[in-house]
Amino acid sequence: MNELVSVIMPTYNTVAFLEKSINSVLSQTYPHIELLITDDHSSNPQTHKILQKYAESPKVDIIFLNENHGAAFARNESIRRARGRYIAFCDSDDVWFPDKIEKQLIYMQRTECALCCSSYLLIDEHDNHCSIRIPPRRISFRMEEKDNKIGCSTAIYDTQAFGGKVMMPQLRKRQDWGFFLTLLRDCKCAFGIQRPLAYYRIRSDSVSSNKLKLIGYNLKVYTDVLNYSLGKALVYLLFLFLPTYLIKRIKRKKIKKKFLKSSVYSSHLSQSPCNINTSTTL
Repeated sequence: MNELVSVIMPTYNTVAFLEKSINSVLSQTYPHIELLITDDHSSNPQTHKILQKYAESPKVDIIFLNENHGAAFARNESIRRARGRYIAFCDSDDVWFPDKIEKQLIYMQRTECALCCSSYLLIDEHDNHCSIRIPPRRISFRMEEKDNKIGCSTAIYDTQAFGGKVMMPQLRKRQDWGFFLTLLRDCKCAFGIQRPLAYYRIRSDSVSSNKLKLIGYNLKVYTDVLNYSLGKALVYLLFLFLPTYLIKRIKRKKIKKKFLKSSVYSSHLSQSPCNINTSTTL
């Protein structure tokens, strides 16, 4: 298979993690990849210095925005420039396993699915393993309507199945959830690979780690993306999203304890992102 995969990466002041994220994309076992980075007007000059190291790579396309617009706008700028049949996402503080794209493309061809995600390991700012997130094997629109079950940095979709490129909704937060709902309206389901293929970083300064703080944006997904009336959106928020979120919080505490004692945890310690080469790989 030689189909081009376009990887979408927005950046904003992620100096401490940026090189690991970029190198995890450029070091994929699947060779036909382009990485499209849109810097969302980072205020830290070190971000620009790091990105300039990759500017001459034929696999990397970088643009710098003159104003800060948010992750959705930055991702859409990269999507517009994408040339690949497949579009994947990697945030600039997350890290991919080396065979992520290869595994997903094989799986997508075998199952003929249009949207694919995977399990992912949670790590903190010091690369310590925290827990694991495992998606359902199949994710329907109705399941996704309750809350987001797809890790953005594990997602990849086939543009041919959707009649072309699909853009993210223009929301400051929760745009990934709205995006996957948009895709799932046009396909039967997403497929979730049970094996972890990425590391998702939990940062102390991240608002998105607490979904209740994003309650207004959750409501906007229902009203602005799905075009539900305010009344219907409030019903979904109160009687679908919030109960699902609270139940999931309880389950995740149990999963975390089980994960830290499991052989899965032990087997992935040697593959920690601490061990991923952060030297410039062009």
